[in-house]
Amino acid sequence: MAQTQFKYEGIKCGDVLIELAKIPSNSVHLAITSPPYNVGKDYDKHNDKMEYKEYLKWLNNVWKETKRVLVPGGRFCLNIAPTGISNFVPIHHDFINQLTKMGMKFRTEIVWYKQTMLKRTAWGSFKSPSNPHIVPSWEYILVFSKFQPKLEGNQKDADITPDEFMKFSDGFWQISPETQRNGHPAPFPEELIYRLIKFYSYKGNTILDMFGGTGTVALVAAKTGRNFIHIDISKEYCKIAEKRLNSAKEKMSQAKLNIIINGN
Repeated sequence: MAQTQFKYEGIKCGDVLIELAKIPSNSVHLAITSPPYNVGKDYDKHNDKMEYKEYLKWLNNVWKETKRVLVPGGRFCLNIAPTGISNFVPIHHDFINQLTKMGMKFRTEIVWYKQTMLKRTAWGSFKSPSNPHIVPSWEYILVFSKFQPKLEGNQKDADITPDEFMKFSDGFWQISPETQRNGHPAPFPEELIYRLIKFYSYKGNTILDMFGGTGTVALVAAKTGRNFIHIDISKEYCKIAEKRLNSAKEKMSQAKLNIIINGN
């Protein structure tokens, strides 16, 4: 199946399924996202307390469109965590079942150890085996590929260093959560996205985040020489993403100018 030649940089503000439908098939090399967890977070334009079956049906349709737009061998990195402590919902298992049933290859899972134990009141039964709780200090990055394990590309466009490759291939990633929220309740840390982009894509590839929030995936894609497609339903989040991208581009342009002027 041929890849579609589709070079695109843009922030698309609208419904995720409507905007995904506009993207040509076989045109995206890497999708990275974290969907709303359906736990009542205060998103700008999303109901994060849907009935669970409705929630799964909605996201199943998003995953189908994601598969369609990926090139053969294209990767999908899905950040998710089990929700709740006393009322545990293994949402990550449901997503794995959805994606494997539609033919996506489950490649691996990365444990993102967030190094935070903030909810220290959630002991369950303190100092007793009667009903103790495990407090999750981690999330998963579930990695899938479309049809085949290999992503075609020119080796000269592989920009990951040997040290980075060795470090990132260990699936236990200790990365602190993002502290600069930019008005979003759960933003990605740039380091997490940097690792995924460098490990799973070539320079010049197209990176998609269909729940783009305030634009961290688009920002890191731009910084690492990739194209990006950012989708979010919130006009406010899209404005923040555009502002972050413009600021980063100005800094990169100034850095190039300094190199020309100073000669190093």
